Amino acid sequence: MSAEIEGLHEECGIFGVWGHPDAARLTYFGLHALQHRGQEGAGIVSNEDGRLHGYRGLGLLSQVFSDDTQMSKLRGNAAIGHVRYATSGSGTVDNIQPFLFRFYDGDFALAHNGNLTNGRAIRRELEETGGIYHSNSDTEVLMHLIRRSSKPTFLDKLKEALNTVHGGFAYMLMKNDCMIGALDPNGFRPLSLGQMTNGAYVLASETCALDIVSARFIRDIQPGEIIIINDEGYTIESYTDTTQKAICSMEFIYFARPDSNIYGINVHSTRKRAGARLAQEAPVDADMVIGVPNSSLSAAAGYAEESGLPNEMGLVKNQYVARTFIQPTQELREQGVRMKLSAVRGVVEGKRVVVIDDSIVRGTTSRRIVQLLREAGAAEVHMRIASPPLRYPCYYGIDISRTSELIAARMSVQEIGEFIGADSLAYLSLDGLVETIGMKEDAPYGGLCVAYFNGDYPTSLGDYEEEFLASITEEDKERLTRFAQDSSQYYGNEYTQHLVQREEH
Repeated sequence: MSAEIEGLHEECGIFGVWGHPDAARLTYFGLHALQHRGQEGAGIVSNEDGRLHGYRGLGLLSQVFSDDTQMSKLRGNAAIGHVRYATSGSGTVDNIQPFLFRFYDGDFALAHNGNLTNGRAIRRELEETGGIYHSNSDTEVLMHLIRRSSKPTFLDKLKEALNTVHGGFAYMLMKNDCMIGALDPNGFRPLSLGQMTNGAYVLASETCALDIVSARFIRDIQPGEIIIINDEGYTIESYTDTTQKAICSMEFIYFARPDSNIYGINVHSTRKRAGARLAQEAPVDADMVIGVPNSSLSAAAGYAEESGLPNEMGLVKNQYVARTFIQPTQELREQGVRMKLSAVRGVVEGKRVVVIDDSIVRGTTSRRIVQLLREAGAAEVHMRIASPPLRYPCYYGIDISRTSELIAARMSVQEIGEFIGADSLAYLSLDGLVETIGMKEDAPYGGLCVAYFNGDYPTSLGDYEEEFLASITEEDKERLTRFAQDSSQYYGNEYTQHLVQREEH
C-alpha cells in the first residue's frame, strides 16, 4: 500500500534457487519477501535429480502452502516459484505459475513476470496451426515457441522465442539440468542474481528476497540477457543487441519494497528524494506532514525534512484486512479503505496537514482519505503526490490498461483537487521524478519507462495499439504527435512514429 490504496495492481514476483538441499523451502521464504508483488496465487516447482515436482494454488503464499505435506513433496536441490497478480489472464488456478510441462524429452517449468504486447497475436497464430493452451495467460506462449523452433539446441530455441515475443518480461525456466533467467530488451522488470554461503545461486525479482535467504548480491540481469545456472556455476549470454534500458518507474514509486535496490539504487532513498523535491516544487503553509502508509512513508519523510515540518502519524493502517481492489463494487472498495485506514484524531484535529501519497489512480480513494481526515477534525488537507499524474495505460505488466480507470486522463489537476475535496493538490514533475531516481543511463528519461505519465512508450503497442488509440481523446493524440515531433526525450517507437506520419499526411 498505497498506490491510492492499491488501485494499481502489482505484476508478479519470481524466485529461484539452484544448488541447495532445501531449495523449495528457501523458495517459499523468498516468495514471502515478494508477497507484495502478487497476492492472488502462488506456486513452486522443485527439481529432484531431473524430475520436476510442482504445487500451486489460489491465495496468499501461506494459504497455498498451509500444510507442510505440500512442501515435503517438493524435493530436490533446485526450485523456482511465483507469486501472482493477474496482469494477463483470469484469476483461476489454471493461470497460477510456475507452469509445469511434461514432454517426451524432459520436464520444464516456466514462470513469468510482466506482460507481452504481442501475446494475443502469437497465440492466435499458434492455435490456428494446432497449438493447445491450458490457460489464458500469455506465459504459455513462450513454451509453445520454444517447442515449435527448429533451432539445434535448447538455448538457440529459447533465444529465437525471446526475440519473437515483445513487451515486458522477466522469465524463469527450470530444466532437468539447469535454471534459466531472461530479461526483455528494455529491462522493464528487475531481476537480480545472488549467491548463498554454500555456493547455491539465487535469482529474484527484488534484492529484498536475496536478503531474506542471506544471499550475497552478485549482479543485476541486464536488458536482453539470459543467465544459465547449473552445477558448474553460471554463464550469461545476450539474445539480442537491440536493447534500450527502460526500467518501470513505478517500481521505484510504488511496487518494490523500500529495502530493495534496483540497478544499485535504493528504493527508499529514491522515494525520500522524491518527497524532498516535491517540497521544493509544491510547498504549503501547514502544521505537519503525514504519509499514506506504507509506500508513501519514505516520500513523507523527505517532504518533512526538506520543508522543516514535523512528520506525524496521522493515518494508521490496519494490517489484517483483505485487499480493497478485490471488492466487486466501488462502494465496497471505499468501505474497504475505511477498514484499512484510520485517521488519528489526537494528531490531526485542528491542524493543517500535508498528505503525501505515491499516486492517484481513480481518485475515489484519495477523496475518502480527505474525508477521513476532515471527520477527524483536520482544519486543512493538502494533497501532495510523489509522482506525476497517471494519464496513460501500462501494457508491460501493471494492471492499468484503460484510460477510463485513470482520473488524470479525464480531469485537470485543479479538477482532481476539487473532486477529492482537498484544499490544494500538486504532483511531482516528470523531470523531478527522473532526477530523484537518478538512473543516469544514456537513454531517454535516464533509463526509465515513464509512458503512464507522458504516453511515450518504449516499444510498439502490438495487440494494444488499436484499443489505446480508441481510448484517448483527439486532444491527447495531438499532444502526443507534438511531443513526438519536438521532444529530445523521445523513444522514437513505432506507435508515436505512426502518429507523426499520420499528421504529416
